Amino acid sequence: MRIPYQQLQEEFNRVLLKLSFTPEMAHTCATIFADNSRDGIYSHGLNRFPVFIEHVTEGLVIPSALPKLLESNGSIERWDGNLAPGMFNATHSMNRAITLAKSNGIGCVAIKNTNHWMRGGTYGWQAAEAGCIGICFTNAVANMPAWGGSAPVLGNNPLVIAVPRPEGHLVLDMAMSQFSYGKMQEYELKGEMLPFPGGYDETGNLSTDPAEIRKTKLALPIGFWKGSGLSLMLDILAVALSGGRSTEKISSGKYETGVSQCFICIKQPDMHASLIEQILAFTKNNSETEPEELVSYPGERTLKTRLDNEKNGIPVNEEIWMQVKSI
Repeated sequence: MRIPYQQLQEEFNRVLLKLSFTPEMAHTCATIFADNSRDGIYSHGLNRFPVFIEHVTEGLVIPSALPKLLESNGSIERWDGNLAPGMFNATHSMNRAITLAKSNGIGCVAIKNTNHWMRGGTYGWQAAEAGCIGICFTNAVANMPAWGGSAPVLGNNPLVIAVPRPEGHLVLDMAMSQFSYGKMQEYELKGEMLPFPGGYDETGNLSTDPAEIRKTKLALPIGFWKGSGLSLMLDILAVALSGGRSTEKISSGKYETGVSQCFICIKQPDMHASLIEQILAFTKNNSETEPEELVSYPGERTLKTRLDNEKNGIPVNEEIWMQVKSI
């Protein structure tokens, strides 16, 4: 089942207005949810929308709240998100980082007490569209073990790096787990196993069963000990810069809320585009391991999916779509 982009966005907007979102807040959040599904990130588009609504009705996300500036230090700002919708806070924070970068060459905005930003890549694309290099990361609820451990003590703490490019922006959006929990939910909804081991089951063995991994909250860190270390350092950086809550504190409650995030922008007049093209050509100039698997740069498949979904409509899970329409 496919739905036109505008219909999807309008349905999200309708529900949010019904929940007392301001028109601006509703438009921002509805557009990001629709954009995520349009770009093929269904786990943080339509599929995530009912969970977001649950968090609103539970009072974890406060539609009337706005971020507040706490401290300004040259090119660095620190904000309190006041539990406003995470997508609105993140969009605001990246906009501030862009503004600072255009004035000073670089801008860094850290925000505490915010909520899930949905697809982290959204804010990488935002920076790239403004002609800036963008780097952002967030901490999260504990859902990975530290390397050598057997309990979930680390978040999968997504990291985004974006570089603007006229032919198509380069946007890396990656969790510190082999598969994000949203991606595992997609496989579970389809009744499919993961193509590679993605975490541990209840007996401590590596598994390709997304349902088992989601139950144990023991996702496999990327690069094993390297991903474990990177997750820890991103949590520390987010807390050090924002003064917000750590993965440990976030995990003490029933829901993931009150997270800490950081948004960095760099404005470089000359991005040395020809050198970037040389790197991409070198990287893609090799034989594929599988005929149907083409080597692509980060963000390339997203653009392809975007164009296809804009032309043919966005694939939706019919059960979730009907659930949203009934709200």
